[in-house]
Amino acid sequence: MREAILIKTGEIALKGLNRHTFEQILVKNIRFRLKKFGKVNITKSQSTIRVEPKEENMDFDEMAQAISKIFGISAFSRTLVTKKNLDVIKQEAVEYLKDQLPYVQTFKVEAKRSDKQFPYTSPQLQQELGGALLEAYPHLKVDVHHPQLTVTVEIRDEHAYVHGAQTPGAGGMPVSSSGKAMVLISGGIDSPVAAYMMAKRGLLLHAIHFQSPPYTSDRALEKVETLCKIVSQYSGRIQFHCVPFTEIQEAIREHCPEELFTLIMRRLMMEIAQRESEKYELQALITGESLGQVASQTIGALGVTDAVAHMPVFRPLIGMDKEEIIQISRQIGTFETSILPYEDCCTVFTPRHPKTKPNLKVVEEAQNAFDFEPLIQRAMDGITLTMLHP
Repeated sequence: MREAILIKTGEIALKGLNRHTFEQILVKNIRFRLKKFGKVNITKSQSTIRVEPKEENMDFDEMAQAISKIFGISAFSRTLVTKKNLDVIKQEAVEYLKDQLPYVQTFKVEAKRSDKQFPYTSPQLQQELGGALLEAYPHLKVDVHHPQLTVTVEIRDEHAYVHGAQTPGAGGMPVSSSGKAMVLISGGIDSPVAAYMMAKRGLLLHAIHFQSPPYTSDRALEKVETLCKIVSQYSGRIQFHCVPFTEIQEAIREHCPEELFTLIMRRLMMEIAQRESEKYELQALITGESLGQVASQTIGALGVTDAVAHMPVFRPLIGMDKEEIIQISRQIGTFETSILPYEDCCTVFTPRHPKTKPNLKVVEEAQNAFDFEPLIQRAMDGITLTMLHP
């Protein structure tokens, strides 16, 4: 029995004259994510993308799992591909739906007939297929208003397609359709969620992490890389930039007021992240900050941090509370890794009494009292790159 996957594109359908461009990007992303399963044929028709295997014995369960994490897809369904012959459709549909119909009490049939040469109208097709299913599964009842299962039959140019329940997709926009950005990623709960949320809006991600050995361990770095790999199940592969940050943090500790440690550290991180982003023609920075969550995330502290930025800084979590962020982290699978007890560089040099209402001029004077530029250059020269993927 021949099978395919039908994909609905959702938000892309609203893009008007630019829709074709977004569809091309989505098809490219689907092809890339499925290539490990074997060769597939991908075609577009109206608001539907059809994925059919070119090889036998491809793992449809694993393919469906991969498709469920591709941004730009609103819903998808595994579907029977059969001849445009009513008797064949009824016979094969009865067999194909045996994993769904025995477990519901009510159903209805919807028919879509884009091939107007097919000798049965949509109402006739619904009646014929519905009758065959009732005969094969006598416990069923028809409920056209609130069915437990909707069986859809589509008559297209070359074949007929029959499927049951649709599976919700990841939603959002295809990755890379909105540009490219750098996410500042730590080993905590927030920044992987921020990365996920901006990838969902179509950004291709790079990730930058600041490592401070010997204050942070190799296990801490492995933790962050694992978080990026989990996010990459949704975003696609992520270019990972690891910055040696020890020398800069030690200089901050030795030359700057303690209450400004975190603010100056964050400003220098933003500066390095911007310079690295410019090298790779990235267009924005992403952080996991939530307003008021910690001292460095007050309005005044965020303003001091943003004063060094000359590109957009996206903070998708800014209005969320911790429980909302944790809920998303559990949903995408990063939470259990995020809570592993390996410290990142942000927690190593935390001041005892951080400034919550900083004055920008005072912070700039404290930062400029020491020449950080040579340290910034050495840190950038020491950046290592790794391509991370699921």
